[in-house]
Amino acid sequence: MSMSPERSFAFRPAEHLRRPVDFRRVYERKRSVSDAWLIVYACTNALPYSRVGFSVSRKVGPAHHRNRLRRLYREAYRLTRHEMAKGLDLVLIPRSREEPSLEELKQSLPRLVNQLQRKLAKEAGHS
Repeated sequence: MSMSPERSFAFRPAEHLRRPVDFRRVYERKRSVSDAWLIVYACTNALPYSRVGFSVSRKVGPAHHRNRLRRLYREAYRLTRHEMAKGLDLVLIPRSREEPSLEELKQSLPRLVNQLQRKLAKEAGHS
């Protein structure tokens, strides 16, 4: 069976959060969940796909280490986004300078994002 284009693992530029105003909007929504590796902030975006941004603090270490973490978290997102809710803007923040395995992140990320999605949906139902 061939892979459908829906389940393509390509990560398009439109799926990146880049502008400070987009990051601010996600943070101002004040909805987050976390585990030992990761803090995930989210808000709805009214698009048929989710977008993701990464915020890696200088406290985590020098630039090469921050970039390595960013690449690792991006790869985990790319490989698991088909398991996650769509229509969200996400900001992923590594919790520590320790480097998790890709497998740990691939388990953690969809669980956290879907937890956040349920939180947002529940709030939308109450307004």
